[in-house]
Amino acid sequence: GFILEEGYPLADLERIVTSMAAAAKAAGVAVVTGDTKVVEKGKGDGVFITTTGVGVVPPGVEISADRARPGDRILVSGTIGDHGVAILSKREGLEFETTIESDCASLNGLVAGMVDEVPGIHVLRDPTRGGLAAVLNEIALQSGVGVLVNEDAIPIAEPVKGACELLGLDPLYVANEGKLVCFCAADDAERLLSIMRKHPLAGNAADIGEVVQDEHRFVRMETTFGGQRVIDWLSGEQLPRIC
Repeated sequence: GFILEEGYPLADLERIVTSMAAAAKAAGVAVVTGDTKVVEKGKGDGVFITTTGVGVVPPGVEISADRARPGDRILVSGTIGDHGVAILSKREGLEFETTIESDCASLNGLVAGMVDEVPGIHVLRDPTRGGLAAVLNEIALQSGVGVLVNEDAIPIAEPVKGACELLGLDPLYVANEGKLVCFCAADDAERLLSIMRKHPLAGNAADIGEVVQDEHRFVRMETTFGGQRVIDWLSGEQLPRIC
């Protein structure tokens, strides 16, 4: 669905649609319907686009946010915070020594490979708004468990880490658009990591921690300095909404 502001340049619209078509083709999906509305100039901030994806869950696969169990390992498919920092830098006109690129990508191929290899994956989630921290808290709450992650194991690109330090942001709460978080039985973790790292979108996949018994459903992190801190829910908006 397109919401276009009156007077929006047709050349920009063509570029967007061409890019969408290329992304859909690469993902092996079809755009099957759509709608367009035009609003008054100054009322639409250029263009808004909404999408809905429809798919089929293979038989025998039961993936849900309430299926994390004590002993599960927690995997991420790559570096976190790339998308949020990339968008923030563009919006605010910030320049860094190294270009920070969004991680926006279609993960259906990666997920299909993971599910084919390990149909018994417990939880899969995309760490978008609220970042990795929000996802871990949501899953801990819904599954009635605790989460313990290792700070040194969480992959963060150095430019993103530096930008977050400069701006006073915690990369754990920064949005991602091309990463996933996976909870799986400990016996399946190494096999899944091997599958993930062979995929071009998950070369930096890592095991970042485990699910533990905790009636309080806390998410805790073992820090680089040997202590622990609670990774709480994000209070307010760390960044303007971008997804």
